[in-house]
Amino acid sequence: MIEQLRISNLGVIESAELELGTGLTALTGETGAGKTMAVTSLELLLGAKADSSKVRRGAKSAVVEGVFSVPADSEVVPRIVEAGGDVDEEDGTATVIISRQVPASGRSRSFIGGRTVPTSVLTEIAGALVTVHGQTDQLRLATPSQQRVALDEFGGAPVTRAFATWRSAWEAYNEASTQIEQFEEQAQDAARARLAYEALVAKVDDIQP
Repeated sequence: MIEQLRISNLGVIESAELELGTGLTALTGETGAGKTMAVTSLELLLGAKADSSKVRRGAKSAVVEGVFSVPADSEVVPRIVEAGGDVDEEDGTATVIISRQVPASGRSRSFIGGRTVPTSVLTEIAGALVTVHGQTDQLRLATPSQQRVALDEFGGAPVTRAFATWRSAWEAYNEASTQIEQFEEQAQDAARARLAYEALVAKVDDIQP
């Protein structure tokens, strides 16, 4: 569920903050009030192509930020962590912040949990958090990741068990990789400290106090 949407310097919107929640949220207003930009901001969070012409005149960049909450045991949580993002967990709920920065000139940047990620990763993860229904399309089913989810569900219990086994092995692999990296960093620190101590001992030996 998306809890909050913040928009800065996008189209006619200089700064806006939408507080969302369970149930239906309706955006109403006159022509030019910014309803289309609100939808555009959500599409940007889902990985839509950035258009620098949408940056508000006089601004260096447009920024869109969304606060999402999902069950702590959601399949999307380990994918976010794998991408390097931070996830806050409390009372069985995981909260993650996704943002998109669109400069007036240059390439856009995508962030998940405070970590820069490729737009393709943003599309995969955000697509599992939000479903956009249009007049002629269903954007969620257009992504390969969601197509795989639908196919896995159709496969039934055997596929579910196989996926659970794979996910457990993948998490164990990531944990082992992290431990190896930490060990190597500690070993390098220890090697540098040893060289410093040996140099100090050599200086003392030269003086022969």
